[in-house]
Amino acid sequence: MKVLVADRISPKGVEFLRAQPGLEVIEAYGSSPEKVLELASDVSAIIVRSETKVTADVIRAATQLKVVGRAGVGVDNIDVEAATERGVVVMNTPSGNTIATAELTFTHMLCGARPVPQAAQSMREGKWNRKAFSGSELFKKTLGVIGLGRIGGEVARRAQAFGMRVLAYDPYLSPSRAKAMQVESVDLDTLLREADYITVHMPLTDTTRYMIDEAAVAKMKDGVRVFNCARGGIIKESALIDAIKSGKVAAAGLDVFETEPLPEDSELRKLPQVSLTPHLGASTREAQESVGVEIAQAVYEALQGGVIRNAVNMPSIDAAMLESLKPFLDLGWKLGKLVQQIAAKRVDRLRVTYYGRVVELDANALTRSIMRGFLLGISGDEVNFVNAPILLQRLGIQVDVVKSNTETDYTELIEVEAAAEDGTTYSAAGTLIGRQQQPRLVAVDGNEVEANLNGSLLLLKNRDVPGIVGVVGTTLGRHGVNIASMSLGRNEAGGVAVSTINLDTTPSDEALEELRGHEAIVSTALVDF
Repeated sequence: MKVLVADRISPKGVEFLRAQPGLEVIEAYGSSPEKVLELASDVSAIIVRSETKVTADVIRAATQLKVVGRAGVGVDNIDVEAATERGVVVMNTPSGNTIATAELTFTHMLCGARPVPQAAQSMREGKWNRKAFSGSELFKKTLGVIGLGRIGGEVARRAQAFGMRVLAYDPYLSPSRAKAMQVESVDLDTLLREADYITVHMPLTDTTRYMIDEAAVAKMKDGVRVFNCARGGIIKESALIDAIKSGKVAAAGLDVFETEPLPEDSELRKLPQVSLTPHLGASTREAQESVGVEIAQAVYEALQGGVIRNAVNMPSIDAAMLESLKPFLDLGWKLGKLVQQIAAKRVDRLRVTYYGRVVELDANALTRSIMRGFLLGISGDEVNFVNAPILLQRLGIQVDVVKSNTETDYTELIEVEAAAEDGTTYSAAGTLIGRQQQPRLVAVDGNEVEANLNGSLLLLKNRDVPGIVGVVGTTLGRHGVNIASMSLGRNEAGGVAVSTINLDTTPSDEALEELRGHEAIVSTALVDF
């Protein structure tokens, strides 16, 4: 397998890749877009920083591509949508530059409190003007942290060391984590109204773009200080410029901008109250070495079919979670495949219900495994964990996930139900049995059955009349197919019964046609696992 390292990362990361058997590493720093397109044609992975753009054209050209790794946080230079559609994992390294970015944020905060850059420039000009550079203290001031993830949390810790009160706004912040970090969890309006210093640490999304705009600034204290070392566009620059000119904002510090590089004629360059740095958040020797090695290791593990870490377009699973999930992932795709085989051709909804201990596991990963299984008979081998949701969406199939506290006969149970356009539903439920945690089918369309989800499984629906078992056995035997095990289930005498039959070999089309031709057999489905 070939790995294209398109942007310069830590030499230790490249050395790690070169040391792995079966990998060929291509270093192509500073390549033109045309050259990247050419080199990508037969690579399994591409590693970039922020310079090289992994466009939809590159992804289409890279027919063997499995992974794109970004040595850093932002993936603006990667067409994530195109990668997802192709089933390509996009990974980044969100933790490698945490300390570097937190320290830079705090540097900007200190420069906002004490105008050190301005004073230093004045000294270089031969001046000595102490009165012009009076500042304020951080001690006993209130810091508002918008987004208390890894970086926001590190900034909060440093602020507490300086004796600051810390307010935090984060929609996903649990009360227990807020208490553990000794911060006050508040709504956004309260933070804007009470904070002396405000720093943002949110990703740039449709909901966070221009989170700090004219309306937000109007709610702030007079003389507030504002900082952004996260993503350009979270703070509306025109609103910030007006607020600084009016004196509403006393100082600001920015490492990221709406347009990068920052245009030469940007008004921000003319404001002495603003400290500016050219996107230096991860620019420390330690951070660059960390993200280079981290992305190299993550890409290699993904290529080997192991742990997926820090993926931006699929669930990331650590080694411990993967180990506990493996048998359930196996059960999930098999149930999905089975339901697709017994359901009508056109369905508009999938409903996945988890019972018992399985509700404590990663439902996102499990559900994707079920989606993949359902799509295998529709989209073929091109479907995987990455693109399954988008492929289902394209088919117009809604997926509902339920974690139920209803008691069942099993300590863990997964039920998959497909609903057709006419309202008819088709379902299968399964669990794990034994020390080896083997997947076992325990219900089909509400009928209790018991069958192994391995090899060839024949499912029959038939009217509950005498002699069907004999007909099935005789027909299969005549075509040289041996029955390994058989289970029958029905909800009422004389109704429609369900038979699940594990077979040693796959029956021929002729054998299946003969079974379908029997007047008592309603339907047949053969699933090969």
